[in-house]
Amino acid sequence: MAQAKITHIAVYVKNLKRSTDFYTGVFNFPELDEPFKDGLHTWLDIGNNLSMHIIQAPWEPVTINKINHICFSIPDMDGFIANLNKLGIEYEDWPGKKNTINIRPDGIKQIYIRDPDGYWLEINDEY
Repeated sequence: MAQAKITHIAVYVKNLKRSTDFYTGVFNFPELDEPFKDGLHTWLDIGNNLSMHIIQAPWEPVTINKINHICFSIPDMDGFIANLNKLGIEYEDWPGKKNTINIRPDGIKQIYIRDPDGYWLEINDEY
């Protein structure tokens, strides 16, 4: 039997345009053609032959904990933080100290941000 592999991440959002603008503006993820053409989906290329499907649906409050997060690795932490500052997006380290970079025991730098719906995103330079 073949090994399973991940192909995409689906993220439930309140406002499709707001979330699409966030993920394309912060990460520069290119949009992919999406088959539904219903105005409720955006598909983004997030690298490594993976996609993110942003799906707008009637909003119900979601319990969001920092332990449940999506992690994206970037090649330039300083450049990434400069873009966050330009966009007015706050970041923090794991314990929650604002504008602070966490350095793991293995030397990898990481920060945490929230998307427009409050989902936690880890950003690290393990690129």
